[in-house]
Amino acid sequence: MLQSPSCLPIVDFVKFEDGTSQEAREIGQQLFAACRDIGFAYLINTGIPQELVDGMFDWSAKLFALPIDTKMKAAHPPEGWKDRGYSSIGREQVSQMVFDTEELKAIRSGKFPDFKESFEVGNELSKCMQNIWIQEEDLPGFRAYAVNFYNICHEFQVSKLLPALAIGMDLPQDFFLNYHKDAENKLRLLHYPAAPTSVFESGEKGRVAAHTDFGTATLLFQDDCGGLEVDSPSSPGEFMPVPPVPDTVLFNIGDFLMRWSNDTLKSTLHRVRAPPRKESDNGVTKERFSIPYFISADRDKTIECLPGCFGPDKPKKYESINAGEYMNMRLNAIY
Repeated sequence: MLQSPSCLPIVDFVKFEDGTSQEAREIGQQLFAACRDIGFAYLINTGIPQELVDGMFDWSAKLFALPIDTKMKAAHPPEGWKDRGYSSIGREQVSQMVFDTEELKAIRSGKFPDFKESFEVGNELSKCMQNIWIQEEDLPGFRAYAVNFYNICHEFQVSKLLPALAIGMDLPQDFFLNYHKDAENKLRLLHYPAAPTSVFESGEKGRVAAHTDFGTATLLFQDDCGGLEVDSPSSPGEFMPVPPVPDTVLFNIGDFLMRWSNDTLKSTLHRVRAPPRKESDNGVTKERFSIPYFISADRDKTIECLPGCFGPDKPKKYESINAGEYMNMRLNAIY
């Protein structure tokens, strides 16, 4: 059995199969417990090959090594909700549940700016938003590889992950699938450039401040740099390191699902910090790559509180909300 390097649970999908066995029910219960108690878990035996993950990191490194003029040919549109294409360093600034225009301006111009660049890929067959690609002659083969990686992540999402969560919550196995038919998800390639260690120590630059994700859930692939930290379930306000583990996928709940579950499931604060100074680094903090796959409900769906998550002793905290309107509100706050 794989040992977790942190206090996060490990959920093994090796015996999930079609979701009808007792083993599948136990897997669903383990996933639900992780979502309820911590909001994060390492997943193993997902069916997403490690060599495919490694290849996606290789392509990510090639993409971000391109000249800025080449990357800007596929620039993210001005509107935050049009979440596709390339965002240069400083284009995005994470904010945590802040929507006031003046407050957002202050965050973007304040201390600890996010020192990163990103590239967003969605469903190639999306009905509502087209992908924005680096030109094929500038990076031959990238588009095909990224689309395949997206589709492999989606296959795990619909064949195992969402059915397991439904089973764990005593819902019909296809419950969440019925709200995620359009595959309106997002694959994000992230690059945190190398920089003098002193600029991170002084606060002149940051990586990503404490925040929660805001969709249904996230699958995260990390390189070997480290730096991800999660709010401790036993000591809120203290962040614990969540190092990368080969052959695992990190999973976490987003705000949308937390709201949908009437706060039964937990969307947990997490952040990315530069690793501590090392003499061998010669005063330079090395670059970091990560690849989150954000799972989102269909934009035309309106959600009510999940069955089993409310009652006389647990009233509903939230009104019904349209998934597309919710996601647009959150995206517009960070771009």
